[in-house]
Amino acid sequence: MRILLTGANGFIGRQLLAGLRRRGHDVVAAVRDPQALRQRAPGVEAIAADFNRDTLPEIWGPRLAGIDAVINCAGVLQGGRDQNIEAIHATAPIALFDACVRAGVGKMVQLSAISADADVGTDYALTKKRADDHLRTLALDWTVLRPSLVYGDGSYGGTSAIRGLAGLPLATPLVGDGSAAFRPLHIADLVETVVRVVESDRFARLTLEPVGPEILTLREIVARYRRWLGLGPALELFIPLPVMRAIGRVADFAGGGPMGSAGLRQLLAGNVGREPAGVFEQAIGFRSASMDERLAEQPAGTQDMWHARLYFLKPLLRLTLAVLWLGSAIAGVLAPIDAYATVADSLAKIGLPPRILAIGFSLLDLAIAAALLLRLRPRLVAGVQVVVVLSYTVGLSFLAPSLWLDPYGALLKNLPVLAAIAVWAVLEEER
Repeated sequence: MRILLTGANGFIGRQLLAGLRRRGHDVVAAVRDPQALRQRAPGVEAIAADFNRDTLPEIWGPRLAGIDAVINCAGVLQGGRDQNIEAIHATAPIALFDACVRAGVGKMVQLSAISADADVGTDYALTKKRADDHLRTLALDWTVLRPSLVYGDGSYGGTSAIRGLAGLPLATPLVGDGSAAFRPLHIADLVETVVRVVESDRFARLTLEPVGPEILTLREIVARYRRWLGLGPALELFIPLPVMRAIGRVADFAGGGPMGSAGLRQLLAGNVGREPAGVFEQAIGFRSASMDERLAEQPAGTQDMWHARLYFLKPLLRLTLAVLWLGSAIAGVLAPIDAYATVADSLAKIGLPPRILAIGFSLLDLAIAAALLLRLRPRLVAGVQVVVVLSYTVGLSFLAPSLWLDPYGALLKNLPVLAAIAVWAVLEEER
């Protein structure tokens, strides 16, 4: 079967791509960066598609030539500077669905979410629901899948945050009383579900809720991950909801993600679904594995511990670098000229005005601090930081080499700063 898979670069999409290919299907991956996907998965046919802009059926029509089925798993938790959640979850999928009808595509599988209900009220839930509702009105063999929390060997978004909580030393912060409930489903079971839906006609025009076999609270899931990581029990810190909402607003300023306001509201909305236990298992024809079973199948490695321990250190490192650049900017403007007399004298000898240069460099430092806080182009910002630190280091080494012997480490401190920038740049590469 020739299948168009959207969102093939995401956590779920990558696993679906691999699973469908293992079953012998011919998959066309629709992603924003086809070349990057081809490098990671040689032999995969990839085409350019951007749900932020591809909001007309006419755009999707040519991409559907020869396609037997379409699987849509594109999605974001919340909108941002380059992520239009209305377009990604509703306008573009609706255009894709309408194009499928016009092109006579035999099957459409929509990966939605178990919390895509009007009473949840988040942009995530409402936009997902709008696309689901539209699809159900079409003369098309559609299936809407609304999975609960999906976890796996890798992780992204909410599952990464939960792993991060599990990896914290000494104490585990929990939202409210930690009773937010899930029916966690392993990615392998979700892939098996999608494959069965695609390969069979008996799921046409059905809405299913792929869920795991047990209901677990956030507190229980975190405890399971701690055991999986080989960590002992930790003190549980129950964070009041008003405090969590304040943290969410701060996180929104830095890009949101699972710790933002939208992630918190999705968490509190409930992720167990409305169907009684056993309904999904009976409908799909197999038993999904429990979390304990899946974790036992894949023992945690060093990389899993690193990921868990570094999850919350990444934003801390970004904030620390931002404070460093902000402090440098302020010091450059406010410091008296005699504070850097040696450098000032050297600059004056070669005809460069020290105060004007100080102000110029301070503005540059301020721009870097703002880019860090706003998470603008991490790869570019990392490169700019390295160039600026190296320039400062080389320039000051030339103008005042004695600074290398400064008891406060005026220039020596640049070496760990460069290392910190390099680590931050690696951690920001999430995909």
